[in-house]
Amino acid sequence: MIQILNRKWSFLSVFLLFFLFSCDDSIEFIKYESISGANWETKNNVAFDFSVQDTITPKNLFIYVRNTSDYPFSNIYVITTLVLPDETRIIDILQYEMADTSGKFLGKGFTDTKENKLYYKEKKRFPRKGNYQFQIRQAMRKNGEVSPLIVLKGIQDIGFSIEKATKK
Repeated sequence: MIQILNRKWSFLSVFLLFFLFSCDDSIEFIKYESISGANWETKNNVAFDFSVQDTITPKNLFIYVRNTSDYPFSNIYVITTLVLPDETRIIDILQYEMADTSGKFLGKGFTDTKENKLYYKEKKRFPRKGNYQFQIRQAMRKNGEVSPLIVLKGIQDIGFSIEKATKK
């Protein structure tokens, strides 16, 4: 009976240690939205609502892109909108590399799905407390064409995170 209790306590202790060390207290907000069928339509804005209380501490804001091997490009263009509590909008058009020069997808992952953690804003201080919204949509075009792709294949999930900026 004592051996069984010791095993349970050992298992529980290891589990608690793993849990404590796996928590990242620098992440203040993180959320993902799945893209239906891994086909990101141009008209499909992905939005994340979050609240800001700390206007002093600088934050790093990240965009996460999970792509499959069906993704046909080596980069991605996105249009982002940060909506402030007073409805002010900060709009950016951003481009990120998704593959190296040999065509190998960047990011982390052991399967055909890779996750890229991309800087959106570095050491950002939010101007006021309140409710914010981050919106993102794809803006990919084929070379030489003006019209955006109606459907961008191979994008599985889009995520957004806010982390405390580390002092370096």
